[in-house]
Amino acid sequence: MQIQPGDLLAQIYTPEDLRKFSVTEMAQVCDELRQFIIDTVSVYGGHFSASLGVVELTVALHYAFNTPYDQLVWDVGHQAYGHKILTGRRESFHTNRVYGGLSGFPKRSESVYDTFGVGHSSTSISAALGMAVASKYQNITDKHHIAVIGDGSMTAGMAFEALNHAGISNTNVLIILNDNCHAIDPNVGALKDYLVDITTSKTYNKFRDEIWKTLGKLSKFGPKAQRLASKIEAGMKASLLKQSNLFEGLNIRYFGPVDGHDVNHLITLFNDLKAIPGPKLLHVITKKGKGYALAEKDQTLWHAPGKFDKITGVIQKKVYDTPQSPKYQDVFGHTILELAKLNDKIMGITPAMPSGCSLNIMMQAMPDRAIDVGIAEQHAVTFSAGLATQGLIPFCNIYSTFMQRAYDQVMHDVALQNLHVIFCLDRAGIAGADGPTHHGVFDIAYMRCLPNMVVASPMNESELRNMMFTAQASNVGPITIRYPRGEGVMPEWRTPFEAIIIGEGRQISEGNGIAILSLGHIGNHVVKAIASLQEEGIQPAHFDMRFAKPLDVALLTKIFTQYAKIITVEDGSLQGGFGSAILECASDQNYKGQIKRIGIPDRYIEHGEQAELHQECGMDALGIAQTVKLLFQENEVLV
Repeated sequence: MQIQPGDLLAQIYTPEDLRKFSVTEMAQVCDELRQFIIDTVSVYGGHFSASLGVVELTVALHYAFNTPYDQLVWDVGHQAYGHKILTGRRESFHTNRVYGGLSGFPKRSESVYDTFGVGHSSTSISAALGMAVASKYQNITDKHHIAVIGDGSMTAGMAFEALNHAGISNTNVLIILNDNCHAIDPNVGALKDYLVDITTSKTYNKFRDEIWKTLGKLSKFGPKAQRLASKIEAGMKASLLKQSNLFEGLNIRYFGPVDGHDVNHLITLFNDLKAIPGPKLLHVITKKGKGYALAEKDQTLWHAPGKFDKITGVIQKKVYDTPQSPKYQDVFGHTILELAKLNDKIMGITPAMPSGCSLNIMMQAMPDRAIDVGIAEQHAVTFSAGLATQGLIPFCNIYSTFMQRAYDQVMHDVALQNLHVIFCLDRAGIAGADGPTHHGVFDIAYMRCLPNMVVASPMNESELRNMMFTAQASNVGPITIRYPRGEGVMPEWRTPFEAIIIGEGRQISEGNGIAILSLGHIGNHVVKAIASLQEEGIQPAHFDMRFAKPLDVALLTKIFTQYAKIITVEDGSLQGGFGSAILECASDQNYKGQIKRIGIPDRYIEHGEQAELHQECGMDALGIAQTVKLLFQENEVLV
């Protein structure tokens, strides 16, 4: 079904078309754009409330600035639906996040208007500043560089690092702080409180208004007047030092806060800011979910609700004929609370994903022992290390793809010191519609190369519970437990805790000639593959290795002795992953048989449903079965 745009939006294919309309028509464009987003996402799904909150900001930016010549960087990327619709992708927007369709995030290869690919947060200021410095180096003086940072992204250390550099850069960079007090969950931390203080301080805002008016009047009268304006600004700052702020202290001119839903005022401000040289920050107040009452009321639920009835607000849920298994993240959330009741040393840590990883279950029951540190993965890891030095047992839950940002901290602050930190990597493996920025396919490779690190992956919910129980029961040093996005396989999942011997695998089924070695949930695909192969008289053995490090060498020695051919299956990168670990062990033991690896090839995997992407990589049950049959046919009789 093709969603129809409104009268004005139907005429807009590029920002040049947008600029043909009068300023007074921009409010109608905003109304139509917001309705188009609501209509499309309600039918096809996707991120929702973030883009609704920046409709006016998006329209004003493309109207006032000469995009794509002026460089516009979005942060975080799920704010950019309106941007995509206004930049030539309206008619294909219904393919957003669909296999083979538009990416859910800005992507350089998709459009010249997407100046920087984003999926993770807090990169926009660094990227825009790099662009601005490049323009300065090339003596390009008429190009503007705009970073739109919001949805909690300012809490990450990288954003502060970029601000620190921007303040001494003397470049034409404009930072737009989209302040909506929300990431996926409500923002936390001192910066949030600080921005609220700025927003509500009448004295400070009166001071800023006076500077704004003075600069606006004097900057139009040439260099001498501009120098006078600067002196006046400095004098006013000195006399009202208490009203100065963090950004001004970093030598970044601060303007605002302003209403982010007044499109005409925003256009006027942007035109004025274009005439002011040097690094600048405009503080814009918006409401996440603006224009859809339910999204305004519950911004977390409506961050990415899936398909829904736009009239009633009823979110579509899958209807099953049989009881369904819980999502792995929910098993984690309930299990850590159970364990915390048994062990008062356990702490839960997450960088701004309490509802996504289900740590919110523990936060509600034990608010003093479950901590959201904001979008700050590096801090989350080293903070966990600090807790561990004092005898506490932190469960640091970070999505696999975001853990990449804290790798230095994992290496130096945790593994090197052999601290008892338990990393629970949610969304490991193929993540689905969020695409290559969110697939968690590299963690096996980057974790197993670290001394002292244990790398485990459960095949089902019971195994996840037992791995978590084992990890906290005794100090085994740092341990990584990786599990996928989505449902498990055990409707009756609340099994009693049982300790697992670190590094011990298990045999799932017996067979002849070929042994399939799997790691993690993907092993359930192997079970289905073997069931289909049995109908053709082919019976490979199946081993759930459980651990990529340490490997069960005793079990592998037995496998190398009994099986002429081995297939490894993992939901992770083949380069340096679980299969590579098996190859290394086989080489050490001088194994003469054949080893075939199934996993993520050496390329970035695009977005789509998990099942579609598993099929693309030959990791589904059918693909695994075909690999087995090919190996079987090479030697018809396997002993």
